Amino acid sequence: MKVIITAINTKYIHSNLAVYNLKAYSEHEFKGEMEIAEYTINMYVDDIIRDLYRKKPDILAFSCYIWNKRYITDIVNEIKKILPDTQIWLGGPEASYNAEGMLRDIHSFDGIMYGEGEKVFNNMMHFWEKCVNDNIKYLPHNIKGVVYRDGQNIVRTQPEEIMDMSDIPFVYNDMELFENKIIYYESSRGCPFSCSYCLSSIDKQLRFRDINLVKEELGFFIRNNVKQVKFVDRTFNCNKKRAMDIWKYIYENDNGVTNFHFEISADLIDDEQIQLLRKFRPGLAQFEIGVQTTNQRTIKAINRTMNLDKLKNVVKKINDGNNIHQHLDLIIGLPYEDYDSFVNSFNDVYNMEPEQLQVGFLKVLKGSLMSEKAGEYGIVCGSNPPYEVLYTKWINFDEVIHLKQVEEMVEVYYNSGQFVNTIKYLQHFFSQPFELFDEMAGYYDSHGYFELKHSRMARYEILYEIMKHRTGIKSDMLEDVMLYDLYLRENIKSRPCFYKKPLGERNKIYELQRNYKEAGNLVHAEMFRYNPEDIAGKGQTEKLDTYILFDYRERNPLNNNAKVNVVGQREVDG
Repeated sequence: MKVIITAINTKYIHSNLAVYNLKAYSEHEFKGEMEIAEYTINMYVDDIIRDLYRKKPDILAFSCYIWNKRYITDIVNEIKKILPDTQIWLGGPEASYNAEGMLRDIHSFDGIMYGEGEKVFNNMMHFWEKCVNDNIKYLPHNIKGVVYRDGQNIVRTQPEEIMDMSDIPFVYNDMELFENKIIYYESSRGCPFSCSYCLSSIDKQLRFRDINLVKEELGFFIRNNVKQVKFVDRTFNCNKKRAMDIWKYIYENDNGVTNFHFEISADLIDDEQIQLLRKFRPGLAQFEIGVQTTNQRTIKAINRTMNLDKLKNVVKKINDGNNIHQHLDLIIGLPYEDYDSFVNSFNDVYNMEPEQLQVGFLKVLKGSLMSEKAGEYGIVCGSNPPYEVLYTKWINFDEVIHLKQVEEMVEVYYNSGQFVNTIKYLQHFFSQPFELFDEMAGYYDSHGYFELKHSRMARYEILYEIMKHRTGIKSDMLEDVMLYDLYLRENIKSRPCFYKKPLGERNKIYELQRNYKEAGNLVHAEMFRYNPEDIAGKGQTEKLDTYILFDYRERNPLNNNAKVNVVGQREVDG
């Protein structure tokens, strides 16, 4: 018997931890052939179908999420035509919470495994082996955690008992399988909180993998110089002692290479933890913090547990350490949050100065409390995954469309990290942060720029177009600070169109570069008439000839900018 466990990921660099867990938990008892097949949503459906067909599976299992359900549906409908005798089963959150509905709507697959998959999949493997050995097609009525067809009826069996996290084998023993991919790691399941938009709130049975196992496995990643390990724990620091143990371990065993990503609740962090985090090498850890909104009525309505004042204080303390990348999230479309309220939330979170500000849109997930209360809140969402909000009682579709444009501007000009100093400089000419990105969005929209693809250089040129005539902005300062940001990321070979100034004292610049001749393209010297850091920080500065050496051999691990050395300054008349 041949079993193919299939994952369709959003990008090549992603891997699907769930399917590797299924295989690892079952393969030691299984006598047949078991294989994982990973694809991406960027591949042609026909190519995936052709590849699966050539594998000739007896059992074909798919891991189903909001980002791949439509692809899986298309694949399954065609696969069943060319492999009619293959058993096709689905699992994963998108199948689990709407199992009966999917079985009614899609007749090309045979059943769904719901809830945690490891035990259920293992039991189904034994069940299928028995079917093959006895040469009889049985129904899985004694298997917990499945939904299947029995003639015209759809049958749901009792749920399987929850997993002991320590029973799940470690899946990363062969690192060649995960070369150039992000490593996802799970040390806990469940969540102690009850946020109404999140499926994790349904699983209240919080449990942890044995801490000694966790340390042993993290040590494996460290010894193998894995670039990034992304914890998928929903609230990593909900248990302070455990979080401290893990953070101490990665600090004491730091290899200078590996980065660990944690999704945390910032308002649970205390001064003892801050003291430990301050010791971290820059780039050792990064935090994702779901703020979602700063509207107190909204926070209460979504059952969110969050002390906003403490969260702001903790984010500031982490920022002050200048060694941990922070990614803060907002959600558009939550109850009681209208356009003006969201703008206020945006400004509040922006002013916390995260390295990234993720502006997302509410997804009304099947099985969530938000889905149950959508009618009460007047929330209307898309009929197909990802079930994204269209409008609510408080925010209309026109406003949603505009906020999507603002989101794109935030992604391009803030989250990319390519315009750090330029954005700081420009912010001085707007009364609040949102207005800057709002003006960009309006300009892009009125000029048809959202419909076009733009190079990074074109993004600079468009930004210069938008801002050069704004009252108070000095074009020469804007040119300098934009050029400074360009050189922070890349040793460009020619001057950009927006930079109108003369080349300056080239002999001095050539001399500076000759001193680093052995570095080739890894360093670049440039002269600025103003000190770019003062421009970005204050909006005003003395006129100086400032000679700066950009060293691309050393980059800031928080933002990937080149190391900067000011190698000479002199005052300029006028």
